[in-house]
Amino acid sequence: MPVDPCPRSLPGLPAAPGSRPVERAIIPPVDALLSILAGAVAFGAAVAVLRSFGPRYRVGRLLTVAPQVTVAEAVALAHASRATYVRVSGRIDSEAEFEDADHRPLVLRRTRVQARRDGRWSDIEIAQEAVPFEIREGLDGIAIDGASIAEGLVVVPRESVGIVGDLGDRIPPDVPDDLPARVVVEQLSSVEHAVALGVPVIDPAGQPRLGPGLRRPLIVSTLEPAEAMRILAEGSTRRPRLAAGLLVAAAFLVILGIILLVVPGDALAASPTPTAVVGADTRSAGEGPGFVGAIGPAILAVAGIAVLAIVLTLAFVRLTGGPRDGPRRP
Repeated sequence: MPVDPCPRSLPGLPAAPGSRPVERAIIPPVDALLSILAGAVAFGAAVAVLRSFGPRYRVGRLLTVAPQVTVAEAVALAHASRATYVRVSGRIDSEAEFEDADHRPLVLRRTRVQARRDGRWSDIEIAQEAVPFEIREGLDGIAIDGASIAEGLVVVPRESVGIVGDLGDRIPPDVPDDLPARVVVEQLSSVEHAVALGVPVIDPAGQPRLGPGLRRPLIVSTLEPAEAMRILAEGSTRRPRLAAGLLVAAAFLVILGIILLVVPGDALAASPTPTAVVGADTRSAGEGPGFVGAIGPAILAVAGIAVLAIVLTLAFVRLTGGPRDGPRRP
């Protein structure tokens, strides 16, 4: 077996005379940059998963981040002409209810006729009935612009499933009769409590009203937050869990990359033999070596993690609703 005339020295050992120095195969910062890049890819994938919910994702994030105010405060914002997207809650009230088949007093009913094509439900016909109503909290009330509620209606839907041929003349002739079809009914009753999100304004009649604004929709929900999210996700838990896992992985990878950039890497010893310690260790009371470490890089690592947490939090808030100037509750 041939012998290398210029053997390479082992890490930590002095190089043999005439031998060539060993070059490191990997540059330390490369690992850190790869980790940060992988974190950015995971964050982008999480955003893509959330965006796959379409308008429902936007409704869900606004339900989570919109500032809560009382109805009286919303009325004051309307009179002050302060364009602020806020959330109010209270009972639904109206003087012009209409009844459904079960004699429930309704203020809004939306009926969707849908057909399933390419694995997705698409609207064929939408019919909406609405009367003026308001959200009341004690003696205070603010009108809701019911005609402007589009994707922002979050209630328990009532569904009837069949095929297109069962719907008769309600379906255009170009839609095949054997496609799956359903009729979805969403409604608001004046006996329910609700949460409404929108911008308080003064309508042409001089009354305070909550409606869409600031490029955000009017939202009315009669459900608790967890149930509302389930309805918005259409009962699916796989995609929300996948998005949450990707966000956690993104944070971990970016923090790991920052630590790899800050904390020093491997150190090569000057000699293969240990250096004798003469006398007691001055860093302790003679019991032996005390705390030994690179305190500067450790502090920088902690500071980097804190900065990263702030950046990720601001990015997430920006992604899930943007900056808000809503009044703060005392």
